[in-house]
Amino acid sequence: MAPSPRRSLVTGANRGLGLEFVRQLLARGDRVVAACRHPGRATELNHLAGEHPGRLHVLPLDVADEKSRTAFAHELPLVADGIDLLVNNAGVLHSGERWGSVTAATLEDSLRTNAVGPFLLTQVLAPQLADGGTVANLSSMMSSLGDDPDFHSPSYRISKTALNMATRMLAKALAPRGISVIALCPGWVLTDMGGSGAQISANESVAALLGVIEAASPARSGGFYDRFGAAMAW
Repeated sequence: MAPSPRRSLVTGANRGLGLEFVRQLLARGDRVVAACRHPGRATELNHLAGEHPGRLHVLPLDVADEKSRTAFAHELPLVADGIDLLVNNAGVLHSGERWGSVTAATLEDSLRTNAVGPFLLTQVLAPQLADGGTVANLSSMMSSLGDDPDFHSPSYRISKTALNMATRMLAKALAPRGISVIALCPGWVLTDMGGSGAQISANESVAALLGVIEAASPARSGGFYDRFGAAMAW
């Protein structure tokens, strides 16, 4: 049997994993709200909207900005009567950081975009999340405290580790409503962020992640999983 259509929301939907989430959720039959900072520049996303009239709505959102999050929460009911799946995908990775030259601005921007934004967006959208729904936070293998990394991408690593704790806190807050909140590692993906040396395509990664999302449940809420659904070390 075909899966039941959902009302899905994807942030950072203009490229990479976010755009692929939109494609595959539409193919699944979902109604999708795609959020990105500059919808006017999101050529591929707008093309998809033209191919799926009434089923894909593109809205502006900067997850790192409080006014933008608030405006988005007010505009969302105009195009969706609720959200069954929220994919917190929007993120940033500042390359080229070196010990001794990491700046407060870079670290703060990473935290605002990768951890604070998803947490506060979920909080402001909570009244519009359906009971029994799912929140999927896109984390990273680079967030794991069990990893023993060389010194690279510290702002990204720190912010994604913070996102993992945000996932735990959101899981506790939303548990009374049966909403599952999970952190997901997509693998090393061939995107602008992942680079040309990555191992898997966005298509492969998202297809696998959607399987993990389908299996989300209150019993698995608050967990950190790889794209195959296996628990990852915090």
